[in-house]
Amino acid sequence: MSETQTASSAVKVNPNAPTEETVLSVHHYTDRLFKFRITRPPTFRFRSGEFVMIGLPRENGKPLLRAYSIASPAWDEELEFFSIKVPDGPLTSRLQKIEPGDKVLLGKKPTGTLVHDALTPAKRLYMFSTGTGIAPFASLMRDPETYQKFDEVILTHTCREVAELAYGEELAAALPDDPLCDEHAHKFRLYNSVTRESYARQGRITDLMTTGKLFQDLGVPPLNRETDRVMICGSQDMLADTKALCEKAGLVEGSNASPADFVIEKAFAG
Repeated sequence: MSETQTASSAVKVNPNAPTEETVLSVHHYTDRLFKFRITRPPTFRFRSGEFVMIGLPRENGKPLLRAYSIASPAWDEELEFFSIKVPDGPLTSRLQKIEPGDKVLLGKKPTGTLVHDALTPAKRLYMFSTGTGIAPFASLMRDPETYQKFDEVILTHTCREVAELAYGEELAAALPDDPLCDEHAHKFRLYNSVTRESYARQGRITDLMTTGKLFQDLGVPPLNRETDRVMICGSQDMLADTKALCEKAGLVEGSNASPADFVIEKAFAG
């Protein structure tokens, strides 16, 4: 065996290793929330609503990765992410300091349950979110397939403070000018609520559902398996409580393997 052959055989390339992508832009909304966009590898494929591992290298060289919902739609040439800032968080304490030109690690295997394939057809789609749980819906609301499958798309976003609603409001305001979704923008509705400040709509989304205020404000009937489908992304307590309300209304949980009436993002917490 030649020296060249010996050297090449010693190098083992992990086909599943994260790729190194370049940060294109960063925008900070509050001292707790920011979004960033990175380059998208030509071979990277995903379905709108899925998540992927994102991270940074540790000092010991091993990557520190966490699951992040992809906030950009499947057709976008860049990848967008919406993140919380945790001062002492192993990853976000560093990730929140990234700037354009920096490098971020991107996993190769996107996955998730908040996809169209996991739901059966119906009239109306609810996307219930809290905090950064809006990220997968930022992807879905900008995907034409969402409006081809549903006549009405309702995104609810509940945060602690009014300033934390900015990302969702920004997305909703831009939808009528979206080159792929502008003709469908009339099908989309954003319903915000706040839990810790004075606002037009106050309270947890589950409370607004239970009292009926959500449906009254929107001018639609309560959840009905015949007409409604639901996607849920948020804190663990919110997931459990909203799931219980869906089941009480007769909706059945679905998955990629067995599409049904509602799905939750089990990999997300925050």
